[in-house]
Amino acid sequence: MMTATASLDTRLTAHSASALGVFRILTGLMFTMHGTVKLFGWPTGSPAAMAAWPMWWAGVLEVILGVLVAIGWYARAAAFVASGMMAVAYFWMHFPAGFWPVVNGGETAVLYCFAFLLFVFHGPGALRVSRR
Repeated sequence: MMTATASLDTRLTAHSASALGVFRILTGLMFTMHGTVKLFGWPTGSPAAMAAWPMWWAGVLEVILGVLVAIGWYARAAAFVASGMMAVAYFWMHFPAGFWPVVNGGETAVLYCFAFLLFVFHGPGALRVSRR
């Protein structure tokens, strides 16, 4: 006889690949949007100056890596680079202002870093372009 919790676990586990895929798409699109703000000032803000280091180049990487993650094409490799990028961003831009992310404004960088690490180790889930 299956308990209610075990039954729920079984039903939820059957949808874990789809849930991971939806999370990957959302994360990739949100990351892409960080890049579009830096490059084009869209949907809000003003763009960084063309080729300005590091903001403009970070925007280029965020758009490219975010799209690759969102569509699930070379998602593990893109997520690996994006995770490293966010770790560098945290330690370069936020960590000097204090250890704790809630104090130094680095929560977004830390969350993206570990979300992308999830895709590196678990793969892209369902709803992806690549079948590998």
